[in-house]
Amino acid sequence: MQTVKRLPRSAPPSRLDMNDLPQDLIANVLSFTGPRESCRLAVVSSTFWSASLSDTVWDRFLPPDILSILSRTTNASDPDFASNKKDLFLRLCERPILIDGGRKSFSLDKRTGKKCYMISSRDLHIIWGDTPRYWKWVPESDSRFREVAELVGVCWLELKGTIPTTMLSPSTLYTAYLVFRSPQGGYGFDYQPVEVSVGLSGSDKTVRSVYLDAGMVKRKRLQQVVPLVGATRRLGGFRRFSPRRSRVIMGFHSPAQAADEEIDHDDGGERGSGVYPKERGDGSYEVELGDFFTKEGVGEGELEMYLAEVKGGNWKGGIFVEGIEIIPKEAK
Repeated sequence: MQTVKRLPRSAPPSRLDMNDLPQDLIANVLSFTGPRESCRLAVVSSTFWSASLSDTVWDRFLPPDILSILSRTTNASDPDFASNKKDLFLRLCERPILIDGGRKSFSLDKRTGKKCYMISSRDLHIIWGDTPRYWKWVPESDSRFREVAELVGVCWLELKGTIPTTMLSPSTLYTAYLVFRSPQGGYGFDYQPVEVSVGLSGSDKTVRSVYLDAGMVKRKRLQQVVPLVGATRRLGGFRRFSPRRSRVIMGFHSPAQAADEEIDHDDGGERGSGVYPKERGDGSYEVELGDFFTKEGVGEGELEMYLAEVKGGNWKGGIFVEGIEIIPKEAK
């Protein structure tokens, strides 16, 4: 009987130590993740930490045309491309820089590195914008821009902003917001919606309605409004006259329509077909104008953002327009 010769058992493979991996290899791997993921992986080991600081990583997170964008800055103290790439990235996320003669601001979304812009009111096309009787240009210390447009009073409100789509990050869903201030709450906007749209210039766009009644946001914090039957509604322990309810009594609206109008929503919530402003952290307000998706490989076009109230005929004013902000929707 033939005997089977046993082979010696091989030693188990040695355990891989992450610190033994080349730092350049780790940096290259991290560059295919994202800014947030790279920071999280930095805690894996000291080698990962060192690799996460590499320019190889953060250069991938910066826009390919960052050098061209920085060349358009108006402030000599703004960062330059010679900075540490991580510091440059974080600086552009935390503090927007002014470009194009101070008429636009540029920043990056901290989560994705996508481009963000704000078009100043000076770079918007505003009907009657150069007529002091209707609009004034005033300095604003709380604005990133040198001046803002004060709406003194108009019965025809119309403004438009444009930006080349090639300036935006590709394959990204963007949202445009009108950014404004309203120290006294404004007037003429409480029950009068404005029409807004976002889309390529020359193309069909979806038009919807929003409200610029910033005073509603302030009132929402101070009082709780409860609908009542009749021409009044209750404010705390008192009754207050309701113009909208009075229109119901006079027969202009049905009771069901009036009930829908009286529904109170949280700040920024919808009422009817419109959307109210939301407060920002700096004391200003924003109202959403619409969304736009930048397709990969599509040729140059012009993104147009439009806002108008030309049908009601009532006078409105008391707001200070800072500009239109275009940011990735996921940044919110």
